[in-house]
Amino acid sequence: MVEKDFILNTEKATLKKGKVKWESPSNIALVKYWGKRENQIPANPSISFTLSKSKTITELSFEKKSETKNFSFDVYFEGERYEAFKPKIETFFQRIEPYMPFLRDYHFKIDTKNTFPHSSGIASSASGMSALALCLMDMERLLFGMDVSQDYFNKKASFLARLGSGSACRSIEGEVVIWGENESFSESSDLYGVKFSDDLHPNFKNFQDAILLVDKGEKQVSSTVGHKLMEGHPFAAQRFNQAHNNLSELKNVLITGNLNRFIEIVESEALTLHAMMMTSMPYFILMKPNTLEIIQKIWNYRAQNNSNLCFTLDAGANVHLLFPEAEADEVYEFIKSQLVAYCQNGHYICDSIGKGASQLKTP
Repeated sequence: MVEKDFILNTEKATLKKGKVKWESPSNIALVKYWGKRENQIPANPSISFTLSKSKTITELSFEKKSETKNFSFDVYFEGERYEAFKPKIETFFQRIEPYMPFLRDYHFKIDTKNTFPHSSGIASSASGMSALALCLMDMERLLFGMDVSQDYFNKKASFLARLGSGSACRSIEGEVVIWGENESFSESSDLYGVKFSDDLHPNFKNFQDAILLVDKGEKQVSSTVGHKLMEGHPFAAQRFNQAHNNLSELKNVLITGNLNRFIEIVESEALTLHAMMMTSMPYFILMKPNTLEIIQKIWNYRAQNNSNLCFTLDAGANVHLLFPEAEADEVYEFIKSQLVAYCQNGHYICDSIGKGASQLKTP
């Protein structure tokens, strides 16, 4: 599909008010996206595991208003009015208005909450923006009585979510999602995420993700700033080429179940992401001393126990531990005995690979 396929071309809506509700998960990238072009287009492709338990739940109420000059909405987070989210949502509405021209006709109440702590190092922008995009798609369907395919619904929701937060386009479906054009995936697109269509090897079924919360504070450098620093980065071209190659190889790994190569690619991608931050101008370091301590202990544990445990990192200090379900008991004992001491207030989150977003009933 191309951009024009997502432009709404229908009569004016007659529905005066309504309410929709969706939950959407976060995701953890295996091949990292770092750097973007205009209109939230990725500079390189990425692939991610969709999570199962770390979700945003959003209820969107809408009511027709008399004047259509401005966007009109109130945001509530965990039941309390939350003004801090408004600028990002305003920008999101501005970006998606060409595809949803009815937005100025309604006043919205956006009531949202997470199943995980806010600013905990889980990508809340991915789950939050994808949940809101799904609510808006559901609203569009109600307003115009549209009978669209599930494939179109998911693709447009992913397309819209991308305009709110790039990684959000990978949260609509599961278990594995690709975003960004890559020659190994014929259906891949820069405009939206695409579900991994090959059979996932049993080694990766119900794969586990334990998130160690090393630092629960706000990031020192926003992702928007970090992405922009890839413009003119001395190693950018090599990095983008590396991502394409790793994505192509990871496709075969996920089909064949080669856990050793999976570990090598995923850990290299995590460290490369942070290497790009440390070699940009200005440069910055988001890892903390405890991040490095955890990584070293993971390497020691893997060598001593012939384990398939590995780590990945987002653009922050927290560590995602990825491992097969068969090793869950041993790994969680390892976390409790050796790693929890490096977590802020001893906090970590237990999660696993998931199926994607789902619609919820409204009261």
